[in-house]
Amino acid sequence: MSLAALDTSPAVAAVREALEGVDGWLVGGTIRDALLGRPIEDVDIAFAGEPEAVARAVAKAAGGPAFPLSDEFGGWRALARSGGWTCDVSRLQGGSIEADLAQRDFSINAMASPLHGGGLIDPQGGQSDLDAGRLRVLGAEAYAADPLRPLRLVRLAAELGFAPDATTEALTAEAAPRIPETSPERVFAELRRLMVSSRVVDGLALSDRLGVTRAVLPEIYELHGVQQSHFHHLDVHDHTVEVLAQQVELESKLEEVFGPDTAALSAVLDEPFADELTRREALRFGALLHDIGKPATRGVRDDGRVTFIGHDSVGEEMVSELCRRLRTSDRLRTFLGALTRHHLVLGFLVHHTPLSRRAVYTYLRVCSPVEVEVTVLSCADRLATRGKNADAAIDAHLALAGELMGEALRWRAGGGAPKAPIRGDELAEALGIDRGPELGKLLAALQEARFAGEIETRAEAVELARELSKNAQP
Repeated sequence: MSLAALDTSPAVAAVREALEGVDGWLVGGTIRDALLGRPIEDVDIAFAGEPEAVARAVAKAAGGPAFPLSDEFGGWRALARSGGWTCDVSRLQGGSIEADLAQRDFSINAMASPLHGGGLIDPQGGQSDLDAGRLRVLGAEAYAADPLRPLRLVRLAAELGFAPDATTEALTAEAAPRIPETSPERVFAELRRLMVSSRVVDGLALSDRLGVTRAVLPEIYELHGVQQSHFHHLDVHDHTVEVLAQQVELESKLEEVFGPDTAALSAVLDEPFADELTRREALRFGALLHDIGKPATRGVRDDGRVTFIGHDSVGEEMVSELCRRLRTSDRLRTFLGALTRHHLVLGFLVHHTPLSRRAVYTYLRVCSPVEVEVTVLSCADRLATRGKNADAAIDAHLALAGELMGEALRWRAGGGAPKAPIRGDELAEALGIDRGPELGKLLAALQEARFAGEIETRAEAVELARELSKNAQP
């Protein structure tokens, strides 16, 4: 391992140029990633002075903004207009770089190098821990200084594929209950990075084992031990984790399920969505949260079969509360709520195939505006359900999902339901009725009929509307 990556990083070069003549140290994740040969997208600097002026100098050179970070250390962040990199500037703690590094979280983040070039400064043995793939917290005081750090450990484990040593595991489990003491925005930022990691399932297993999940997402922890019907082979918690695992796997094999619609589907899923997430990444949160309403709705019929009637609607409410607690955007909150509310719809339709055009219309209308994403989520859910008659049920579900995806993509591209062949005012005049609820119902019926291919022209629309209006009269 060497620091050669620092000299080839465009981000580091830009920061060095902006701060020519300024003494400071590259620290933390920048040094860690350089030693690992990972892309350097975040430049972290420790500086013996007020961070604001340094951050503003970097921002001015990079053509982006500078702003204070919401933590107790008084750090500042500069963003580059192009290149996608950030620069975080913090005040040197303790009077020397060695004292500063001793106050950081983990040994692999407690290394430094002079800003304008020089050797590795590694008083905490971070490089040997990097070599061993080991996460080692710098004592209980590191967790006492910042309650968020147990969650950061889990996120780093998932991102890097590292494992904590035994002492770190014990200290993390002890400190985990304090995570909610930190700001919700910081919690969600770490959780977001965990969820988009390629090793998210491993990270969640570690999180669960160390008590981090119980502190951050108690709704997921409460799924443990909630037994399901004979159509499931796992309890609700393990089923949920398996749904997420299947969702991650589906991301790389969409073509196996969605065939010729894969390119269009991938384009939709890769769209930037909300909270620094793409639709694809936000869908992972949907997989994790879709069944959180089950413990509150579990019932047992007289014949012994376990039910969860209404867990979709209860879950939608719980997802909304969870998102408010973590202070996500309203857009993400409503998206995840809609996924939870509608994740069962396609599964019910499997029993009514082949579907009529009106049935397809109803599916798209009910599931809008998540008709595309919930179709994908339902496949992950079905693949994770391997109880009685699983293989036949999975085959039937995936086949229907493949058929419906093209419809959903066209629906999305067209802005939803097709317009009726006649305007509302024209229809009111043709029928001699006033504007109001009756006219709205007729127009909705005409939209459905047009989707079903039953009408196309204005005259056909008027004729059908007149017939519907006459049949509705007592």
